[in-house]
Amino acid sequence: MDTVLVVDDEKNYLLVLDALLSEEGYEVITAESGMEALQILKEAELDLVVTDLKMPKMNGIELLEHIKESNPDLPVIMMTAYGTIDTAIEAMKKGAYDYITKPFQNEELKLNIRKAIDAYHLLRENRQLNQALRRRFRFDNIVGKSKPMLKIFELIEKVAATKAAVLITGETGTGKELIAKAIHYNSPRRDKPFISINCAALTETLLESELFGHEKGSFTGAISTKKGRFEIAHGGSLFLDEVGETSPSLQVKLLRTLQEMEFERVGGTKTLKVDVRVIAASNKDLKKEVQEGNFRKDLYYRLNVVHIQIPPLRDRPDDIPLLVSHFIDKFSKEMGKSHITISPEAMRSIYNRKWPGNVRELEHIIERAVILCSGNVIQISDLPEEPREAGQIEPDWGKLITLPTNLPQSLEAIEAKLIERALIQSNYVQARAAALLGITKSLLQYKMNKYNLSIPKA
Repeated sequence: MDTVLVVDDEKNYLLVLDALLSEEGYEVITAESGMEALQILKEAELDLVVTDLKMPKMNGIELLEHIKESNPDLPVIMMTAYGTIDTAIEAMKKGAYDYITKPFQNEELKLNIRKAIDAYHLLRENRQLNQALRRRFRFDNIVGKSKPMLKIFELIEKVAATKAAVLITGETGTGKELIAKAIHYNSPRRDKPFISINCAALTETLLESELFGHEKGSFTGAISTKKGRFEIAHGGSLFLDEVGETSPSLQVKLLRTLQEMEFERVGGTKTLKVDVRVIAASNKDLKKEVQEGNFRKDLYYRLNVVHIQIPPLRDRPDDIPLLVSHFIDKFSKEMGKSHITISPEAMRSIYNRKWPGNVRELEHIIERAVILCSGNVIQISDLPEEPREAGQIEPDWGKLITLPTNLPQSLEAIEAKLIERALIQSNYVQARAAALLGITKSLLQYKMNKYNLSIPKA
């Protein structure tokens, strides 16, 4: 529903325009002064302003200038008497969309308003498209070549073309919102809004207002009507991050909205219909939350039409070198540095970490390293120290070997033991074991054959 703000110090005109535009299906907000209009502009999502030219204290030209400072694209139609048409033309030079003369013809006014709002929507959609293209939320900025990530890419391609709800799960820092954006910007909805909200960051009352909007006066501080995220995302996608944190009462309203694609604003009685694709994410096991009674089973199934599970970074070590290279290139460009590389020792340290914060933690550490490195090579000293695991003690190899001994055989025994230990520590992922040892994967395989070391069968 498009929202029109009408500003006039004559109450009769406000009443007439309110009735006329409400009949046309617009949501109308009225203001009796320019100052009141400016306050509403801060609170409400508007599609058009219709303002009188001659008003006390702040006239229409002054109000127009304030509007263009805060929202240059928002269309403004000026209302003027015959004797002030020259001033209205001046207003158009300053950015007004059009002007109408009092007394106005109803059909002419309705036509001008429809044209202004349509032009505004087209301009806004083009801006959103251009921004999306610049950000390039496509596959090329989701880094990964491991089997789990290739499966996710394949799933994104299949689900993007549909309007099915998607549930993305994974640990914090694995890139759930990035996957959600890839789905949206590869879908037929790519030219429409992608709106996101973190359900864990707001109280229940605020979250309900943010999702569904509220009517003027519905609670203390609601000085004007406000559109919610569902309404703003109409035609596009709504990303509900950490949806598992929503309260039981809000889950009921979410379920009804997803089933019917309709809702009422907080404090409102009018039912609003929307067309929104919902993509939800959670770092919780929602199936377990359902079993424990913390999350509604029917809402879970409504959200979980297609499920994408993002593996933690420790389970896809083959992606670590690609991610390191990607982040070095990214931050080098941002900081005006060039030809930054990473030493084998630093790379080995990165490969050997547990990464509880996943890709986000790796990104922050590489950013820090690019800042701290004094030359063109990131050294191990540029990385933060990682605490040694409790009970992890390096063996004293000298005490394990007694003299006299056959040196080549002893060295081979130690080498075989180190390879076996690396395989165990890496859960028998050969690429990771090779990185722990500082050798290539092919050399590791050669050594495994040499020492008759095999990977246990599942």
